[in-house]
Amino acid sequence: MSTPNFAVSAIALAVLQAMSGAARAEAVAPAAAPDQTMPEVVVSGVKVRASSASVAGFSNAPLLETPASVSVLNAQQMLDLQIRSTTDAAKFDASLSDAYNAVGYAEQFSIRGFKLDNASSYRKDGMAIAGDTQIPLENKEQLEVLKGLSGLQSGVSAPGGVINFVTKRPTDTPLRTVVLETRERGTLYGAVDLGGRFEDSRFGYRINAAAERLRSYIKGADGNRKFVSAAFDWRISPQALLQVDADYQRKSQITAPGYQLLNNATLPNVPADQLLNDQPWTRPVETTSSNVGVRFDYKFSPDWAATISANQHNFKRDDYTAFPYGCGAQDLYPGFCGNGDYDVYNYISKGEKKSPLTAQALLQGRFATGALQHELTAGASFFKNSEKWGDYLYDYSGTSNIYRPVVVTPAPGDSGPVTERRSDNERGLFAQDILSLNQQLKLHAGARYAQVKRDEYVGVDAGKVLPYAHTDVGFWLPNLALVYNVRPNVATYVSYAQGLEHGGVAPMGTANQRRALEPGKSKQVEVGVKADIRPDLSASVSLFQIRKGLEYTDAANTFVRNGEAQNRGLEMALAGRVTPELLVGVSATALNTQQSGTGSATLDGKRVTDVAAFKSSLYAKYAVPQVRGLDVAANWVYSSKKAFDAANTVFVPSYHVMNLSASYATRIGDVATTLRANVDNAFDKFYWRDVTPDLGGYLMPGASRTFRVSAQFDL
Repeated sequence: MSTPNFAVSAIALAVLQAMSGAARAEAVAPAAAPDQTMPEVVVSGVKVRASSASVAGFSNAPLLETPASVSVLNAQQMLDLQIRSTTDAAKFDASLSDAYNAVGYAEQFSIRGFKLDNASSYRKDGMAIAGDTQIPLENKEQLEVLKGLSGLQSGVSAPGGVINFVTKRPTDTPLRTVVLETRERGTLYGAVDLGGRFEDSRFGYRINAAAERLRSYIKGADGNRKFVSAAFDWRISPQALLQVDADYQRKSQITAPGYQLLNNATLPNVPADQLLNDQPWTRPVETTSSNVGVRFDYKFSPDWAATISANQHNFKRDDYTAFPYGCGAQDLYPGFCGNGDYDVYNYISKGEKKSPLTAQALLQGRFATGALQHELTAGASFFKNSEKWGDYLYDYSGTSNIYRPVVVTPAPGDSGPVTERRSDNERGLFAQDILSLNQQLKLHAGARYAQVKRDEYVGVDAGKVLPYAHTDVGFWLPNLALVYNVRPNVATYVSYAQGLEHGGVAPMGTANQRRALEPGKSKQVEVGVKADIRPDLSASVSLFQIRKGLEYTDAANTFVRNGEAQNRGLEMALAGRVTPELLVGVSATALNTQQSGTGSATLDGKRVTDVAAFKSSLYAKYAVPQVRGLDVAANWVYSSKKAFDAANTVFVPSYHVMNLSASYATRIGDVATTLRANVDNAFDKFYWRDVTPDLGGYLMPGASRTFRVSAQFDL
């Protein structure tokens, strides 16, 4: 069956499955329906904003009481905003930016100017997963972003923060939701969300499935995606709860590489929808990913509880690209020729695999010592990961042109046998005590000890595999914070934290390519103010400084850590309902980045590449009082200019992007229905969305104007 037919069939099956599920629910519980009259229009009464998150600690905690900068999108918000990917979600958080986020490849981001680590910065229910593909949102209840160091909570992770995806769990009442969407270039999307409890109400279920035919804004970067997940729980007793979940995704899409500078000096003038990977022999990047998670909660008493959780993630990728790099005619690497010519390479890397396993045990309780109240968390964590790949093919195949594309013959060959090239093992012990010094003042004091082991493939000499590079080091990661409640609804905090990250991996083409640097520590200080202005309206301001070792490719073409990177910033946010009709979301980040201590005039004192000094996102939704059920909304994103190269000789311009939308809630028969329409980039603005320094430096244009419509059916 062809991919388009499969996608359409899957959407149809999703609708039929949801409808049959609703019919079965009525058959099981007929007494619940006859006495209820259905209003003509249903306006959802769900929370307009999330008020708690687990990403900044070891349990779900109110955001007001959390001494960290955290943003959260819940499942209802993702439905309302038509968020289908983390890339869509990033439009609403100014601290979250693209970082080599190529269409059809892995979604990759930076927070507070630091690129996230694909091996440790993306989490599912607090457990590390590989961030090397689009992480599905269909089975996610919340998308949580912790900004800043997370050494206490997560152990190894990039200093910018972590993104945590919270899994949907069984519902106490029957849930039957179907979403259908289409976009102007031919994208088709269908998803179903089923939840409830079995006849024996101790057992619950949550089923999610989705199919998508992908037609990108870049012509030819097409593909498809299929996803399915299931989550179950067993209420063993009032004290004991067992949760199990599993998911599987397969995605196939032609990837869209970016542009390099003309003469390695000037920005090219190109359309946003052009595909440089457009050759007859181009093949889609194939990725599969899966998770199996388990969690057991036990309450010893109202004040003491224990949790044991684990997650096994598996990732596989076959990577194919007609890759653009350099200009052989001018001996220019990187950079395209002045006339638009560029070299085309046949890149193949098949069988790449990652299999991170994470486990954690927690003991949490409350007690008093004299006048001091304690909230104690103590636990242990375990993480291991195996990474496998073969020697890739990367051979010159010919020359094409960005203005006049040329068909070239692919260089022959294939990637080599897959073997384990890197293995990681991390063990941690941690504890945190939240002491209530009085009714207004709390001290958060915690630390984690992380033992980090790594074995890494070095290479072959005279036909023999060299001994693997071995790392075995331990780190203490302290975390201290004071929280002072000026009023019951206003809190201030000051915090100090240390973090730990795996060393960066040397990029392709460097003398030590694919080798990872030793782990490195980072330090952060932060002060902030949070206020729950009303139950449905909150505001926050935070000021921070993060310092870490600077990683870059030196004059000898070797990837090294030397000198220091310092990011100082101010973050502001406002979210919630301003009036009964007006809902707003405001996010703004001002960031000063500075590099020092390298001894290189091209780096010291320069701004970090691909980081805007100021970025903002404003969202407003207005419920039209004259038409019940009708909402209109707008989202305005602004980014100031960004440096393309480390020497700051080339900057990409600032940009504004306006997104418009409308939704209408009504009933079709007995089915609650929400119709939505969006115009993304309404004024069709051309802009450079991503200015990555990876692989010699690439520019990626943002999406041109895109229309989309969707329908949500709650059966």
